[in-house]
Amino acid sequence: MTDAGFFVRSYGPLPREDRPAVLLVHGLGLSGRYFTPLAHRLAASGATVVVPDLPGNVRSRTAARRAPDVGQLADALAGLQRGLFSGPSLVVANSVGCQVAAALAARHPHLVSRLVLIGPALEPRVPAWRQFARLVADAPHEPLGLLFLAAFDYLVTGPLRCAASFRHSLRDAAESFEVNLSQVRAPTLVVRGAGDTIASGTWTRRVAGLVADGHAKDVAGAAHAAHYSAPDTMAALIGKFTVGETG
Repeated sequence: MTDAGFFVRSYGPLPREDRPAVLLVHGLGLSGRYFTPLAHRLAASGATVVVPDLPGNVRSRTAARRAPDVGQLADALAGLQRGLFSGPSLVVANSVGCQVAAALAARHPHLVSRLVLIGPALEPRVPAWRQFARLVADAPHEPLGLLFLAAFDYLVTGPLRCAASFRHSLRDAAESFEVNLSQVRAPTLVVRGAGDTIASGTWTRRVAGLVADGHAKDVAGAAHAAHYSAPDTMAALIGKFTVGETG
């Protein structure tokens, strides 16, 4: 379905006022398709799950003439949420999507009840070439199906838009990411796949420490996209976190 220029995937029952919906936010150049395994599991537990393609990406590519920056993506997500839900959402993000989620929680705090950041990237003060090298190093640790999916999505989004989005994200990492994290008041769970070469353990613990109420958790047997390679574990973690358990 489409909504306010977004292509949106929906899973589970219709939203209810007594239960926050779950919003899944993908990484740079991708679509929301790689959240499908996790979305199905969350929906099976009774959650309303919404997975948009962010403006400028894959099936929402024509929603933006140019690659939006991180703040513009956060504001666009806020508009989408207001149109779909009556209350705040549990926001789950991966990779550079964590920068968008942090900006959303900082700029529109009333729209975020809880925040789950999976493999937050990009890490401030790390040169662009090293960030790219970390991405390349992560590939052998991910399932083959994810690599094919990601390659297709990057081609549809287009190399020029991916490059522009990367530049926007690097600027946000250098100037705004940590500031936004320090303004997040929603309880936050920071998850890192134990084999993640992109988001270091030191950095993910720092992310958890920057937010007002942050908790860090490692997932064994997973890399950067823990929600794809370990969806059952991630669904269980999110379910516990939703009711206030962080262990």
